[in-house]
Parts: sequence; C-alpha cells; structure tokens
Amino acid sequence: MNSFADLPKSGYEVRPKIAPDGAPLGELLEISIGPHHPSTHGVFRMDVVLDGETVVKLKPVFGYLHRNHEKIAENISYLSSMPYTDRLDYFCSMTNNWAYALTVEKLAGLAVPERAEYIRVIMAELTRLQNHTCLIGFFAQDMGALGTPLMYAFREREKILDLFESVSGARMMCNYMRFGGVRVDVSGEWLAQTKKIVSDYRKFLDEFETFLTQNEILMARTQGVGVLPRELAISASITGPMLRAAGVNYDLRKVDKYGIYRRFDFQVPVGAHGDIYDRYMVRVLEMRESVKILQSALADIPAGPVMDPKAKLRGFRPKAGEVYGRIEGPKGELGFYLISDGSPNPYRYRVRPPSLINLTILEDMCLGQKISDAVVILGSVDIVLGEVDR
Repeated sequence: MNSFADLPKSGYEVRPKIAPDGAPLGELLEISIGPHHPSTHGVFRMDVVLDGETVVKLKPVFGYLHRNHEKIAENISYLSSMPYTDRLDYFCSMTNNWAYALTVEKLAGLAVPERAEYIRVIMAELTRLQNHTCLIGFFAQDMGALGTPLMYAFREREKILDLFESVSGARMMCNYMRFGGVRVDVSGEWLAQTKKIVSDYRKFLDEFETFLTQNEILMARTQGVGVLPRELAISASITGPMLRAAGVNYDLRKVDKYGIYRRFDFQVPVGAHGDIYDRYMVRVLEMRESVKILQSALADIPAGPVMDPKAKLRGFRPKAGEVYGRIEGPKGELGFYLISDGSPNPYRYRVRPPSLINLTILEDMCLGQKISDAVVILGSVDIVLGEVDR
C-alpha cells in the first residue's frame, strides 16, 4: 500500500439510493457496528445499510473468536475435551458440560447415579437463572438503562458463581461433569446455602420486575419491535426462549425428558407476539419455573454415589458408532454430534450451538426497524461469541 487511498474502507460509506426505474432518490449510509462495541456482546460486527435511521440491510459478521474447538477435540481424548466445552458459552459452562457428558454416555452406554442426576439438574437450573438474569441486565443497558439493572443482575449472579466455585474450584470454567456422573459430591452445607439463595430468588425477581416489566420506556422500546414470526422461527431452526417467545411450545426438558426432568412439575412459558417484550417475559417466567424445579430437586435429592463405577476415565474407548445428544441450554438446543471409530479420540466431533443458529435471523428481525432498535434486538437474541465462533 502506497497511499491512504489504498487502505480498505471501514467505519461508514455513503452511496446513492436508486429507485427501481434508476432515478436517484437520495443516499444510503453503510456503517459497521463493531467489532469492538459494548452492545455487540463479544467480538462481533454488524454491517448495516441505513435509509436515514431505518435498517434496509444487515449482515452479521463473526469469526473473530474462532478457536478451532471441534478440530482440537478430534485430536485429544474424550475426557480432555470437557474443559474445552467450558469455553463455548462461557456464561453456561455447567450446561455445556452436561450436554457433552450426556452425548458420550449415550455413545458408551454409561448410567448416571440418581444423586448425580439431581446434582446435574440443580447446576443446570442455577445456570439458567444466572444466564437469564444477566441477559436482562445487559438488555436493559442496551436500551440506555445504565448501571442499576445490570448491577442488580450481577449481584445475584455472584451468589450463584460462589456456589459453583465452592464445589468445582472455578467460578466460570467449572469442568465439573464427568462421563457417568459428576467430579465431586456436594456437601450438606452447600445444599443448605443453595436452598437459601434459591428461596431468596423469588423476592429478587419480584423486585427486578417492579423496575422493568411495566416500565413505560421498556414497553415502548420492545412491544411490536423485532418481531420473529412463528413460521420463520420454525423454518430457521430457532430454539430456546427465542422460539417459545414466537409462540412455539417446545422445550427439550419436556420433549426429550433427559436426565430426571420428568420428575419435576414445571410449565413452559410461551409468548404470543414474538417481539422483544415477549422474549423478555419468557425469560422472566422461565426463571420462576427454574426456582420451582430447584426447590423440588433440593428437597428430594437422595444420598448415594455420584459416579458410575463402570465409568473408566483412563483408557476410555467407546465402541464404534455415531450419536447426537442434546439438552435445553439457557439459550436453546445445545447438541453434540460424535462419531467413534473405537480409538481414544473422537473420529468426528461437532457442536450444534444455539447462539449461532439463533443469530441467523437477525436481519429478518431488524429490517424496517431503527438503528437504535437493532442494537436492542441483538441484545434480545442472547448470544455468546465463544459459542458462535468456536
């Protein structure tokens, strides 16, 4: 490059707007939001074309955080991949662990002791609580509510991360699940502390909703904005709260009844309009259902071992075959596809990440909306780039 004119364009560009008959109508503005922008929830870029302030085209650009997760997993042992799953959705390492462990257990025919099944449900629902709580805090901040909602959310998240740290040794990268159970048992003191935090969570949710649910600004910025039609959600393979907010009653905890979820009485919240407000409300209601599941699991957890004695952690060689395992993660269907050739390493290892799939319809929800709304729509999707890029 010999001059500034040779440098690639970035930031923004103005180009003429042309009518169907070729007549000039004015100008369209092309801008890039990101990749380093506080509202993009990671290293992510939106290339947006605007007519005034209205979005007429939007292209999500990702790949900045690619870590070669799947290829690495094909060159290391099955167990060695467990801590790598922590780095997918790094808000939800416990559910990442469970989805991978469940898949390998299906492949190897391993059983999970009853106490370990209860512990897995407890960890998963605690993860759902802290994920949805923080998402709402970030989402409110995207709308300009600086400080208070996010700080309230992080206050509650800290309590759950303290629980994770005390049992696994890590706050976020827990590496806690194992094929055939969990790495270590939880103590009676840990269970008592968890019961108190879960019991107090209803009060927090009441307080959180007092600030937000009937807030005039939140309602004006979210109702009728970023609508995801039911048919598009289904055809685009959207899952999780995004799908349920669009009016589709589909939750893998009810559909597959994996683990011991069939033992718990809980409802699946479903929206009616598919807009941002419905996505907010579905997550709030899901947290209330998670509290019910947690209270039941904590009351009924039995004594006993937390690992299948048949599970071999060294020299682990599942028989040749292929399998797909999935769970209802906080963001949607998290799945792992494995092919075994009988060796210590997977022959093929693939991840079905909900953040990536749910991000594919971002443009559909943003077309015709204002640029300020596009940022809030992105926030309502709930993505983590570690899972999008892998």
